[in-house]
Amino acid sequence: MGEIHANVSGQVHSAFDPVRREFENLWQHIEVGASLCVFRHGELIVDLWGGYMDKAMSVPWRADTLVNIYSSTKGPAALAIAILHDQGKIDYNAPVADYWPEFGAEGKAAVTVAQALAHQGGVCGISTSLEVEDLYDWGKMTKLIAAQAPLWPLSNQSGYHAVTWGYLPGELVRRITGHTLGQFIQDTICKPLSADFFLGVPDTELSRCAELIGPNHARIKPAPALSAQPPTDLFPIALQNPSISPFKHACSSAWRKAEIAASNGHASARGLAKIYAALATGGGEIISTAALRSANHVEVNSTVDLVLGTPVRRSRGFMLNLDGAYGPNDAAFGHAGAGGSLGFADQKTGIGFAYVMNQMQADTTSTPRSKLLLEAVYACL
Repeated sequence: MGEIHANVSGQVHSAFDPVRREFENLWQHIEVGASLCVFRHGELIVDLWGGYMDKAMSVPWRADTLVNIYSSTKGPAALAIAILHDQGKIDYNAPVADYWPEFGAEGKAAVTVAQALAHQGGVCGISTSLEVEDLYDWGKMTKLIAAQAPLWPLSNQSGYHAVTWGYLPGELVRRITGHTLGQFIQDTICKPLSADFFLGVPDTELSRCAELIGPNHARIKPAPALSAQPPTDLFPIALQNPSISPFKHACSSAWRKAEIAASNGHASARGLAKIYAALATGGGEIISTAALRSANHVEVNSTVDLVLGTPVRRSRGFMLNLDGAYGPNDAAFGHAGAGGSLGFADQKTGIGFAYVMNQMQADTTSTPRSKLLLEAVYACL
C-alpha cells in the first residue's frame, strides 16, 4: 500500500507554514496517524493532526486522540520527582534507600536518587523471566527491583533502564506521598496545565486511544537490518524481558490502564507540548526555575550506554540534547519514545515541542520523523 490521504487539520502561525507542509509530507512515506504541537514562549504556534487512529485507516485521528508514547513517558515522570524536590520532600543526593529501604539490598544502599534517575543504579532489568502481565503488578515489580543485584559494578556508568526505570520514581512518589505516580502527575502537572496526558488511562478515556502499529506492519518495508544481534549483552534483559508487542500488549485495556511509568503514558501532542511549554519558560506555575535547573544537572555526559551501546547525555530523568535530536541548542531536554514520539523543551528559544504517532518507525537508519519536524520548526524561527 502506498501513499494515503492525510486529512491534516489544525492551525499554524503564518510564519510556520513550512512546518505544516513537512507534517503533510510524512504521509508520502509510512505515517498513519499523528499529531504535532509546538508552543513558543507560551504561545501556540503549531497545532496539527491527521491520518487515522487504526491500522485499517477507518477512524480519523482527532485533535484529542491519545496514543501510547512509550519512553516519552519518562519526561513527565522525571518532572514529578523534580516537583517533589521543589516541595522539599526529596533530596537528589540522598540514597534511594532513605525513602525505600528495601531498595538498599544486594549492594545498592549507596545508590542516590540522582543516580537511579540517571540510569546508574544497575537495575536495568530483572534476572528472572518476566511476562508482560507482571508489569501490571506494582507490588511484584517493586519487590523484584529492590531484590535485584546490580547488573554491573556500580560507578558513574549508566545503562538504559528501559522498563524498570518507571518503578523507581513511581515507588519514590508512593512512599513519600501515599499516591500513585499517575495520580501525582494528574494533580501537580496535568490539572494545573490542562494537559491531556495520562499514566493509567481512565475507563472513560479508553475510546480516545489510537492503535499502535509495529514497524513490521509499515506500509513501506524497510531494508533488512545489517545485524540482528543485540548491541550489548545487557540489551536483552533491559528491553526484551519481557518482549512487548505493540498491538497485542500495548493496545490492550490492561496495558493502557496500568501505570508503567517508563513506557505506557498516553498523550495527545497538545497535552505533551503543554507540559514542555511550561518548562521552556522556566517552569511556569508547576515548578520553580531553581528546581528545574537542579533536575537538569548533568549526570551522564556523552558516555557510551552499557545497554544501548551508543553515547548518551542524561540529567536526573530527562534526556539531554545530543547530535541535534532536540534541536540546535545543547541545553534542550526532554525524552523520546520507541517508535518515534518526542517531547522536549528548549529554554533558549522558548520552544515546547511534542510529536506523537501510532505508526512506529520502521527504518532505523532513516532520519526520525520527529527530527524532520523539529528542523522545520527551527528553520522558521
